[in-house]
Amino acid sequence: MNKDKETPERRRERLKQEELNRNPAGNMNDAFNRNEAGNLSGLAGSLGWKGLGILIAVIIIGFIVASLFLK
Repeated sequence: MNKDKETPERRRERLKQEELNRNPAGNMNDAFNRNEAGNLSGLAGSLGWKGLGILIAVIIIGFIVASLFLK
């Protein structure tokens, strides 16, 4: 599709993908900032499966460490 004739939706998606390729760590920062005004599904959707897996691992490890110190 020619860039001159692409729809606004496709243009936004293309620009979003270009930004993610230039700055992959910014996606996590954007996801956490978006969550301040949004909901949990917005955070999970914007992080992707790798980021969500890391977030879940950090939460689980945090609970384990806290339970060991609070015994």
